[in-house]
Amino acid sequence: MKSRQFTIFGLFAVLLGLMPAAPLTAADLLPPQQPIQTASDQLQIKLQDKSFTKDFAQITRYVKQVIDPHTDFDRIAALVLGKLWKTATPQERERFKDEFQTLLVRTYSRAFVEFKDWTIRYLPLQMENNAKKVIVKTEVLQPGKQPVSVNYRMLLSNGQWKAYDIMIEGVSLVTNYRTTFTNEVKTKGSLSAVIDSLSKRNAEALASKNS
Repeated sequence: MKSRQFTIFGLFAVLLGLMPAAPLTAADLLPPQQPIQTASDQLQIKLQDKSFTKDFAQITRYVKQVIDPHTDFDRIAALVLGKLWKTATPQERERFKDEFQTLLVRTYSRAFVEFKDWTIRYLPLQMENNAKKVIVKTEVLQPGKQPVSVNYRMLLSNGQWKAYDIMIEGVSLVTNYRTTFTNEVKTKGSLSAVIDSLSKRNAEALASKNS
């Protein structure tokens, strides 16, 4: 399970991040694809700054700033907890959302540095008129390796398209984490204990220069 999760973590780097195989601007794409390209452009500029990539805390802050507007963390948190979300207190929901967001941001920040050579290619987007949900299909390319299928579930929320799940070779990020946290709750005995553990791991990781 650990190795599989590491793959999911690493490939999460493509979420709203790496440039397409051919030069594109957001204007070249359909609305659900545009947030991915917009964030991609911002992060690619930072990749050119070698001093920036050496400061993990700085990377984490910047990545959060870039992906926040394009990611529906409220929906992601609720989907990840599944049935546990319904029985969680308002305080537990808020704490989990914050700590889970921190987990994703620091994971993505680490991958942001490690997977610089990857590029992303957009596939044709099929969407109906007035669609509120779509799947943006892409392929992640790496020199000497087979393309990796990476699809994003996008939701139109208050006039903005936001990502709320990513599927890597058919494996959902949301589903993968839901299984992980469901098992942790069974092991630790409560959602509150799981959140405490996640909070501690986040704090330790962000305090370490080798995060």
